[in-house]
Amino acid sequence: MDWLVMSPWLLAGLFFVAVLAGFIDTLAGGGGLITIPALLAAGLPPTQALATNKLQSVGGSFSASLYFVRRGTVKLAGQKRNIVMTLLGSAAGALLIQHVRADLLRQLLPLLVIAIGLYFLLMPRLGAEDSKRRLSGWPFALVGGGCVGFYDGFFGPGAGSFYALAFVMLCGFNLATATAHAKVLNFTSNFGGLMLFVLSGKVIWAVGLVMLAGQILGARLGARMVLTKGQQLIRPMIVAVSLLMSIKLIYDNHGAAIAHWLAVWL
Repeated sequence: MDWLVMSPWLLAGLFFVAVLAGFIDTLAGGGGLITIPALLAAGLPPTQALATNKLQSVGGSFSASLYFVRRGTVKLAGQKRNIVMTLLGSAAGALLIQHVRADLLRQLLPLLVIAIGLYFLLMPRLGAEDSKRRLSGWPFALVGGGCVGFYDGFFGPGAGSFYALAFVMLCGFNLATATAHAKVLNFTSNFGGLMLFVLSGKVIWAVGLVMLAGQILGARLGARMVLTKGQQLIRPMIVAVSLLMSIKLIYDNHGAAIAHWLAVWL
């Protein structure tokens, strides 16, 4: 398919998919669950779909980050270490994924995502208000920035939730503030991964730029909801997205076996 002459209706559909994904991703992470299947359904090969998804996700995370910075929720001066370690971690992860198989991580990820969803569900006061900081400076930058950034560059799904959880658990931020700070690091790791995909020539620019515009719009709407609705909206969104993400990842890994089991028993 010539991506420069893709059907306008298909491009319009991908634009609105990106709006929805940007909104959800800003609140709870997991926007890639929507955009990557949409790109694959549009006919992009898997590698180009992942690369183009990075381009459009950069738009959403940048839009949300800019909104939070302008309103003073995030002070960039205090995030320099986190940004540096996140960028280094994401670059290392993106380089490593080109040389090793991610099968083990793909099997473990549904369990990690389920654990995050259950943690937020069973601890209703988690992130309700600021609490005692457990890590700061370079130690937090290494764990909350470098390690999660490495994961985002290496594999990716649910990285926004991992960033937010790190800010809640280790920095003691309330959930709304943690979500705002998570978007800054999410943008950083997305940008680092995108640069490597650009250098490899895998990005489909005609598609990615259309979806990037949609992501900017959706993420801006989501960012406003974070600051106005805060915890009452973010918590159920994280639980719901974690559940849906886990179901999808389990199906991707074991879909054939599940279908066979159902056929036998039903």
